This record gives sequence, C-alpha cells and structure tokens, in this order.
Amino acid sequence: MLDKIKSLSKDTLIYGTSTILGRFLNFLFVPIYTNLFMPGEFGVVANVYAYIAILNVFFTIGLESGYFKFASTLEVGNEKENFSHPFLGIFINSFVLSAILFVFSKDFSSVFQVSLKYESVIKYTALILFFDAAAIVPFAYLRLKHKPKLFAAIRLTNIILTVALNIFFIVVLRKGIEYVFITNVIASVVTFALLLPIVVKNLKISFNKKLVGELLKFSLPYIPAGISSNIIQVINRPIMTALTNDETVGVFQANYRLGIFMMLFVSMFEFAWRPFFLQNAKEPDAKRIYSKVMTAFLSVSAIIFIFLTFFIDDLVAIPLPHKGHLVGKAYWGGLTIVPLILLSYVFYGMYINLMAGIYIEKKTKYLPYITGAAAFINIVTNFALIPSFGMTGAAIATLLSYISMFAGIYIASQKFYKIDYEFSKIVILLALMFGSYAVYLLIRPLDMLYLKIIFFFVMTSAIFLFKIINPRTIKQFTK
Repeated sequence: MLDKIKSLSKDTLIYGTSTILGRFLNFLFVPIYTNLFMPGEFGVVANVYAYIAILNVFFTIGLESGYFKFASTLEVGNEKENFSHPFLGIFINSFVLSAILFVFSKDFSSVFQVSLKYESVIKYTALILFFDAAAIVPFAYLRLKHKPKLFAAIRLTNIILTVALNIFFIVVLRKGIEYVFITNVIASVVTFALLLPIVVKNLKISFNKKLVGELLKFSLPYIPAGISSNIIQVINRPIMTALTNDETVGVFQANYRLGIFMMLFVSMFEFAWRPFFLQNAKEPDAKRIYSKVMTAFLSVSAIIFIFLTFFIDDLVAIPLPHKGHLVGKAYWGGLTIVPLILLSYVFYGMYINLMAGIYIEKKTKYLPYITGAAAFINIVTNFALIPSFGMTGAAIATLLSYISMFAGIYIASQKFYKIDYEFSKIVILLALMFGSYAVYLLIRPLDMLYLKIIFFFVMTSAIFLFKIINPRTIKQFTK
C-alpha cells in the first residue's frame, strides 16, 4: 500500500512542480495588477474571467471526464477512437460557440457586464475559450499515459509566456486591461500548437456509435455539474458587481487569489488523483489506500492552512524591489476573507477525494444534484449576505457551498462505494483549522508576530501530538 501512495505522491510532485511554478508565476499578476490597475479595472478583469470559467463547461461538455473513464479501460472502442471521439466533439462544439461569441461580441457585452469600450475583450474571450477547450483532451492524454514531465513542460511554457507578455505589455508599455486577454490568447494558441503532435498521432476519423453513446451517457451529467461547480467558484463576482461596485469586486478578487497557495496543493493532488484511483480500483486494498490518502491530503492541507492564516498579513506587506508591496495597499481591506477561501479549497479537495467512488461505480448522474444544490446555496447566500457583510459575505457563501458539496458527495459515494475513513483524525484536523481561524481573528488586531509564531507551532504540533501523522511513517515514506 505504501508503494501505491508513494507512486501517487511522485506524480503529484511532478505535476505539482509545474503547477507550483506556473501558478506562482501567474500569482505575479496580483502585485502587477494591484499596483498598476485601479480596483475598478481589476474588477472588470475578474468579472470576465468569471464568465470564462462558467462558459468553459459549455465548450468542453464534460467529455474530458468521459475520455478518462473509457480511455483508461478501453471497454468500448480502441485507443485512437477513445481519443478522437471526445477530442472532435469538443473541437467542433467549441468552434461553433466561439464563432457565435466572436461575431456577436457587441451584443454579448451587456451579458458580460462590460461597457462597449471593452467590446474587444469579448472577442479575445471567444478565442481563449476555443483554444483552451481544444487542448483539454491532449492534456488528459498526457496525464493518463503518465507523462507528467511533458505535461509540466507545456503547462510551464504557457504560464511563462503569459507572464512575460504581461510584463512587456502591462509593466513596460503600460497598456490597458485589454492586453491581459491578448496575452492569454497568444499563450493559448502556442499551447495548442505544442499539443498538435499528440493530436496528429492519435486522431482517427471514424464513428463508433456505441462509444459515442457511452461517452455521452457518462459525460453529459458533467455539464450541469460543471456549470454548478463553476457557479460556486465565480458567480459571486457578477452578483457583487450588481449589488456593490467594480472596486469591491477588484478587492475581493485580489484577496481571493491569495488562496492560490491552497489551490496549488489541491490542483497538484487532483491532477495525479484521478488517473491513480481509476488504475488502482481493482487492487484488493484499494479502499484502504483511498482512506489513507484522504488523511494524508487533509494533514498537509491543515499545515498549509494554519501557516497562511497566521501570516497572510505579513506576506502581503512584503515590499517589492522598486515600489509597492506583494499586494497593493488599496486591497488590504479584504485580507480577512483569505482564511475562508483557504478553507473552501480544503473542502473542495475532500470533494475531489470522494469522487473516486462515483467514478468507479459510474454514478455520475448524481453529480448534478450534488453540485446543483451547492450552487443554489451559493447564489442564495450571496444575495443574503453581500448586502450586509460585503465581500466577507461572498467568502462565507463560497465556504458553505463547498461544505455542502463535500457532504453531498460523501453521502452518495458511501452509498455505492463505502470506504472506512479515519474519522477521528479528520475531525481533529478540521477542528484545528477552524480553531486556527478563530484564534487569528482574536489576535489579528494585536499585530504581534511572536504570538502568531507561538500559535502556529502549537496548532501544527497538535497534528503530531494526536498521532495523525506518524514521524516513523514519514521517515519510511521519504526514504
């Protein structure tokens, strides 16, 4: 069992290297944007990217998940058919949708809550959506074939190019927010070009009726599920725009992005987890492995959460070499939402872990109900809390919706694929995280670094004190 978990960790680290470096470079946009753009301008960028996230579901129509399921087992069709059918489905669908969005960009400006002077942004959005969707299946192919180094190289090329172009256009030439999207278009085109050899190698023009039927049956539930999931992540921006203003959205977005450090870890885990649990589902001790993985994931999450919660105020105040701080002072008023966003990502990671049972037992039809209920909770609580609590209300709404997603998938997955999780350890870890947030709120007004250090060591030491992490196992694991 230890060998299996080590294998998962190795892939996680390789995917994580590209993810950490890539997202960290991407995180450089926060000091760039918050020091050069006004909160209102940054709010426009945040709002448009929120719509991009929602529309992405309509462009990919859940076929990435279908590819993973059927390409990993080849229970229907051969290898090239299992690549070509989902790839062509996404390619044709995204081309049509992008063309509509591009041609009628002026009409979609009001839908995106963007003034007509930013109409070109809608055209760039159409191109970003098309090329990103076309790259989905080739990237999934690299993950399934255990080629994390090539995956990482292409992803890093995308991110480095995006950062370099942002620095050139935004910092050097001092261009406006339109160039945020132009750089994204260029990076997306280059990324798809790098993936073309994989497409050419695996593409086969054919029609396997049975495979198409199975793909659609498995994948289509991901459309409403994906829409709901993306609503949870981004709908608070448009709602906040309607209830407050672009400046509030800009401050919220800057602080929401500080959740990147937890998101990095969750993303690393997600990239390696899906192919891992599918390929180990028939192992005799698979359920025991999955249980241990949940505890390990939550243990690392707790350490990351406790550290960031106590020291986030100090991190954002790090001065930049020439002028400004890691996050511009105009955005510091929203720092108290960061622990809530971090906790939201923790529950999302637990949700991803519990996806194993739904995948293995082909019960994806339950996902729309789970994510739909969470999206409903998110929308209702956003409208209820934002008028009174502003961006803090939006952060609370995000946390509540992720907790409901976790609860829903736990009930469904345990019904069809029961796993005996280490509940006592999970409860202790969650209690430590919520407790750390409560302590942070109490000591934050004092602004005493030594107090933060003391509480950080107390909380993290408790993880070892309660024997959630066994030092002997760590030593054996890292050998």
